[in-house]
Amino acid sequence: MPNSPTPNDFHKSIVDNLADGVYYVEPDRTIRYWNNGAQKLAGYKASDIVGRRCYDNILAHVDAQGNSLCHTTCPLAASMLDGVSRDVTIWLRHREGYRKPVRVRTAAVRDHSGAIVGGVETFSDASAVVRAVEDADRARHDALTDELTGLPNRRMFDTALRGRLENLGRYGWQFGLLLVDIDYFKDVNDRFGHAFGDLVLTGVATTLLGAVRAGDLVARWGGEEFAVLVEASDAAGLAETAERVRVLVAQSEVRHEETVLTVHVSAGGSLASRDDSGESLFERADGALYAAKRDGRDRVTIVD
Repeated sequence: MPNSPTPNDFHKSIVDNLADGVYYVEPDRTIRYWNNGAQKLAGYKASDIVGRRCYDNILAHVDAQGNSLCHTTCPLAASMLDGVSRDVTIWLRHREGYRKPVRVRTAAVRDHSGAIVGGVETFSDASAVVRAVEDADRARHDALTDELTGLPNRRMFDTALRGRLENLGRYGWQFGLLLVDIDYFKDVNDRFGHAFGDLVLTGVATTLLGAVRAGDLVARWGGEEFAVLVEASDAAGLAETAERVRVLVAQSEVRHEETVLTVHVSAGGSLASRDDSGESLFERADGALYAAKRDGRDRVTIVD
């Protein structure tokens, strides 16, 4: 009858064949054990690793910002110092040179008296998780951003407007709304084509971003129209921002191949009041924009 494996051999056989990587280090961080899962994930055989110190930068662990962890904030070294387990995502360097995200779990190993005599780290491939997080972030960004200009879209603008109105009612933080429309934009598309029209939209969007202050929000409302939430304590301050926007756009150019074009915008706006809803404020600003268009375009109209 064949001999049954000893408990130590039995447990080692299990750990050897785990899909997750597992390695054990002594207090001086000399690696004394490296399982088959670690070999598959990192590309190194046990014979390449065992007997070397992990801070020899074999795996060259880094965080998401590319900061080296092996000589600074190594989670395994930290666990051996304070006995606290850690669970983090890091990037190891595979034997073939490329970077791979891995989910790392570290723990101190103690003897019968409770003294820390080493540390164990398990790690698993986190590529799918990282991609899922990136995809979710990208989806959130795309849902709130205008594809052409990169500005916040109407959905994000509506959320921001509700927040500004709440702050106005609660704290008295005043602001105004500007609607900015490119003059004769249809003629630009008809004369030069929609591709050139897109260049006009992105050029105006960039100029608007440079014309407002850090606390202001520029969004693409739709078509050739933009909406701007302006931190302004009175109508004069709102008008000053609107005029700066108008002048800077008028002094800009859109260039493509042999075509150079100067465009103009009209702007209408109104200061928000505590009694406003988003709809009432927008209605006043839209009426002001209509007046600016009616009165000759390339001008600013601010209403109460």
